[in-house]
Amino acid sequence: MKITTLKNAFRISILAITVSLFVLFYLFSSYVYKNITITEIQKVSESLSKQVFNSMYQVMRKGWSREDLQVFLTETQNSFENSNYSVEVYRGKKVEALFGSIEQGEMNKNIQKVFQTKEKILTTQNDTTKIITPIIAKQECMQCHINTQEGDVLGVVSVEYDFSEIIANSKSKHLLFFIFILPFMFLVVYIISKLFLNKINISLDAFQKKIQNINSVKDFKNLTIKKEKNTYKEFDQILEGLDILSNKLKDIAVDKDILEFEVKLLDKMVITSEIIRDWKEYIKDLLHEINFVLPVYCLITIFKTEEDQYEVEVFWYGKPDKKLMKHLDELSKEMIKEYHHLEHNGAKVSHNFSDENLCLTQLAIDDIEHEAKSLLLESPKIGGIVGLGIQARMEKDSIHSIVIDSILTTLLNLVGSIKAINKYTEHLEFYATRDPLTGLFTQRVFRDLLDYEVRRATRHKYEFTVLVIDCDNFKPINDTYGHSFGDDFLKAFANLLEDSKRDEDILSRYGGDEFTLILPQSDTQDSFTVASRILENVNNFELIAPDGKPTSMTVSVGLATYPEHAKTPKELFDVADAMMYKAKYEGKNAIRYPNSTDLEEIYQKTQDQSLIVLTAIKEKKIIPHFQPIMNVKTDEVEIHELLMRIEVEDELISAGRFIETAEALGVVHQMDYMVIEAAFAKIKEINYTGILFINLSPKALIIGEFINKIVTLTTEYEIDRSKIVFEITERETVKSFSLLEKFVQNLKIEGFRFAIDDFGSGFSTFHYIKRFPIDYIKIDGDFIINIHQDKKDLAFVKSIISLAKELEVETIAEYVENEDILKFLKEIEIDYAQGYHIGKPSKDLTNR
Repeated sequence: MKITTLKNAFRISILAITVSLFVLFYLFSSYVYKNITITEIQKVSESLSKQVFNSMYQVMRKGWSREDLQVFLTETQNSFENSNYSVEVYRGKKVEALFGSIEQGEMNKNIQKVFQTKEKILTTQNDTTKIITPIIAKQECMQCHINTQEGDVLGVVSVEYDFSEIIANSKSKHLLFFIFILPFMFLVVYIISKLFLNKINISLDAFQKKIQNINSVKDFKNLTIKKEKNTYKEFDQILEGLDILSNKLKDIAVDKDILEFEVKLLDKMVITSEIIRDWKEYIKDLLHEINFVLPVYCLITIFKTEEDQYEVEVFWYGKPDKKLMKHLDELSKEMIKEYHHLEHNGAKVSHNFSDENLCLTQLAIDDIEHEAKSLLLESPKIGGIVGLGIQARMEKDSIHSIVIDSILTTLLNLVGSIKAINKYTEHLEFYATRDPLTGLFTQRVFRDLLDYEVRRATRHKYEFTVLVIDCDNFKPINDTYGHSFGDDFLKAFANLLEDSKRDEDILSRYGGDEFTLILPQSDTQDSFTVASRILENVNNFELIAPDGKPTSMTVSVGLATYPEHAKTPKELFDVADAMMYKAKYEGKNAIRYPNSTDLEEIYQKTQDQSLIVLTAIKEKKIIPHFQPIMNVKTDEVEIHELLMRIEVEDELISAGRFIETAEALGVVHQMDYMVIEAAFAKIKEINYTGILFINLSPKALIIGEFINKIVTLTTEYEIDRSKIVFEITERETVKSFSLLEKFVQNLKIEGFRFAIDDFGSGFSTFHYIKRFPIDYIKIDGDFIINIHQDKKDLAFVKSIISLAKELEVETIAEYVENEDILKFLKEIEIDYAQGYHIGKPSKDLTNR
């Protein structure tokens, strides 16, 4: 507001107050005067009523006839004919019974009330006063009114006076008086305001000049406020306060438009899972909100999906005509060419509308000008462009140009982040179930599908077969031509297997150069036909090596049919695996299926292994081994993983050879307790200060007394629980996630930490991340062993690292077998490394 306006407002305020007081005083005095007038009129009217009443009594005492009485009433009414008074007399019923009725007005409620109550009524309404008085029968009235008693109401006299004319006259005189004194009041107001304002005009005028010169934040920062002479002390104090305030604001002043936009856009940068899922709806809402403060007709997002393929999304504020939409299609081609220096190649353009009921058909191409920004990310490979379609004149506004640039930056970061997260998620979801080299299902998925097929075959009563396929001479090829060619050979071999199987068959890479195949609804004869076709195709298969020579190999195939050869998933695989080894032993390049003797030998071997496990528990031959885990940044061993071994005579058997037997026997948790207690004893003995990882299967964890026993052991051996990390493996499917979730939370409450082992090897990996409080992620070794040579492995591991950093979880790479892999892991910022290159498992446990 200008200072002149402020002074005028001050004058108007004083004037308004004066006029308000004047009006209030006038209304109040008018009200008082009217009430006084009414009171006086009521007194006069009451006196007149008494006179009429006394005259009536005198008439009745003379014993006048009915005709005499009628003449008296007529004369009385005529006497008030030219005045504001009127008189009415009403006879009671008893009088009418003796003397008949007279001409009288209609009895209203007040007349009737006086007859009933014998009480006088005085009313004032609409500038009219009315007094209604009862005529009470006395002793002397009995002579004529023989049908009445003393105290009866013989009649009623009503005297009415209209004083509206008096009130109107008094109001006019009253108003003339106040109008006469009003100019004098205005004169007084003017003199007072003039005297007051003259004294502060000096400071106000100086302040006004400074305020008028402020057109930007820079001008505001140059503002100085000083008090002037001959002004009010109070006003000087206000100016001093304003000077202090302005000095504080100078340090934080920002243009209002920029601040409002930035605040709104910052709110939009919080990315949630809902936004990632429904990002298009989110952009529509964002466009709608932007239009509250800036006229933006459309948002454009252009993102690279494949090598030269682009997805173009145009978000309109309303519904434009087809001509304008086509113009935007062409514009997207120009933007790709301008920012990414590529010709448009089959981009898919999709138009979205924030409000389909809002018509934008009046917009012409010239009404919209465009601003854009681009983004190129190396990891993951994402290229993007975002643009705004704004009013043509807005581009020329310097302030709004800053705001537009801010919107573009926010939009680019927002959509770019969503696209990057989507790409990471797609990689994670794919490689959680697929082998990164061949694209086949992993061992983990094979086990789940085999379990499912057993249950389905049992329910529907049909046969199916499992094939285990192992390459006979792959190792010499790998050693001769290197891992890179070995990988190419395995990929070509996997494609050959895909072409050899039936459409409904399920092919998996079990590990290394070993593959499995599930043949639904196939007996031994059917499956032997498929296996023979595989054998024949492999014998005809060749791949040219780097030296130009053709390379080939053979395979050994073992098969087992449900329910003929086995009835559980484990037994089926064990039988097929044993038959594969039998084929190798008998000369390779062959197919074998079991006879009764084979099945008996396999069963006996299983029994022998069960006996080994039970004997080891009884004789306490469960031995702890420790494998070091190194901090990649410091090259120091900070962690050891606890591994279980069974001592049989002078041989140590690793867990991989007996763990499934132990779990089948239901004794794995006893073995866990034994190896953990032995490890804790070792920690106390050498005063180990590092971290210990303990790898337990889900079946062993879901034991009621497990946590109490572990807590008791940590207390007994004085172990710091924060340095104990439990790993959950995905060797077995967890049937109840909620039960396991509660178990893990109880572990965390007791102070232990938690890790996911073999991350990326199964379906449940991401459920663990979502539902459990994770401290470490151990990346499955299949993704590490060729990471420096395989782009897919590298992309997957980078995705995991990015995810872990967002979640503040540390990462551990397994299967670090050489220095090249270790150097590569350092470059991509893995936290820890584990593998034979770092150190093999041993009985020794040492501090760093």
